[in-house]
Amino acid sequence: MAIQTVGGIQDILGKYDSKAWTKSAEMEGINDFQWSKELDGLKPKNGVEAKASFGEFLANSIGEVNSLQNKANESIQRLVTGENKNIHETMLTVEKAEIAFKTMNQIRQKVLDAYREVMKMQV
Repeated sequence: MAIQTVGGIQDILGKYDSKAWTKSAEMEGINDFQWSKELDGLKPKNGVEAKASFGEFLANSIGEVNSLQNKANESIQRLVTGENKNIHETMLTVEKAEIAFKTMNQIRQKVLDAYREVMKMQV
């Protein structure tokens, strides 16, 4: 199944509930965090709660990468049409978008590798 848009990945992430498949897992004593009984996520010891789930964080990150790509495209269009004469600013915008995209691809690869490893485990 190919993902064509950011909305497509958000739809796919919305179908999976990480709380459901982590109910049987117990985590104890992570250095700076405490695992909540309700499986709401990791909570820092200083009392500040993490509001976003992993799926929400991932969807937000993909949205930010998409935003950087759109800004880079707009910057290139402004340079080509003559609205903006600053090629350095355009190159910085394009490079920032490229780095974000490459990072997102590396994270995707790591998540897929972890998924494959988990699927290899015998129960």
